[in-house]
Amino acid sequence: MSHAHFYTADVFTERRFGGNQLAVFPDARAIPEAHLLPIAREFNYSEVTFVYPPADRAHTRRVRIFTPGGEIPFAGHPTVGTAHVLVATGEVRPAEPRSSEAPRESAGNGELRLVLEEGVGPVPVLVRLERGEPTFAQLSVAKLPEVVARPRNVAELAEVLSLDPGDFVGGAYEPEALSSGIPFLMVPLASSDAVRRARVRLDVWERTVRGTPSSEMMVFAMTEGEASGASDVHARVFVPGLSVPEDPATGSACAVLGGYLAARTPRDGGTLRWTVAQGLEMGRPSTIHVEADKAGGRVTAVRVGGTSVLVSEGRMWVR
Repeated sequence: MSHAHFYTADVFTERRFGGNQLAVFPDARAIPEAHLLPIAREFNYSEVTFVYPPADRAHTRRVRIFTPGGEIPFAGHPTVGTAHVLVATGEVRPAEPRSSEAPRESAGNGELRLVLEEGVGPVPVLVRLERGEPTFAQLSVAKLPEVVARPRNVAELAEVLSLDPGDFVGGAYEPEALSSGIPFLMVPLASSDAVRRARVRLDVWERTVRGTPSSEMMVFAMTEGEASGASDVHARVFVPGLSVPEDPATGSACAVLGGYLAARTPRDGGTLRWTVAQGLEMGRPSTIHVEADKAGGRVTAVRVGGTSVLVSEGRMWVR
């Protein structure tokens, strides 16, 4: 009997017990393949990551991401959180070789650049450092958001979400499903009150959208002019198809949101920025920073970042 070391972290938050929980196995080579999904189910977090040496020596690590429902090719909070854990625990060190065969990381100006190999492809991650400690991590999507579906039946979608058709913004902001590795249906709502009232009716979801590109949903409202003023977007994410009824912080959905909003912003070039508040209804408040670059009226890059905090470490017995 041997053991595998793990850490847990809360991602997209500055405080423990907020944000989205993540378990990271920084060296998963001793774990049998058949145990990866059961381990993810044992933790019962939105995701667990298993880290391996990279296939390409120019990259930092290979990362496999599991939800309780199975392996997925890309996710935001596991990418950001894994980068934070690897740096915070010294698994990846600034300006030091990872091994005799590995190249050196760039650590100039208090920044460390990693590349994590995921199912969607190599994902660059920028980690900001203060006195050698990670304070912020930001991923750049390997795949720009692309439209995969445009649901037309708003009344049916309203029924899925326990809302009224009048709660939807409509017009140029009609619901639209995009993907940067995992498809999410963007559902703009008219108010934060509508976001708070949203509830997925699983019977209707099963009958209407299960197995389609619209099955995983982000409902959101722009918060400009609201009293809080702490964020630009109030969002909730429902992922029943991946055995995650509601997710407290979803970087991959926020990447899609960046593409969705940037495409509708009348600006030909430059960088657009939004701060997204998520997880409020779950008691796990999260803050996610989204950036999108445009050139010639087209989206050319999307980045998602935030802070993370270590919560615990332990070891799991494996055969």
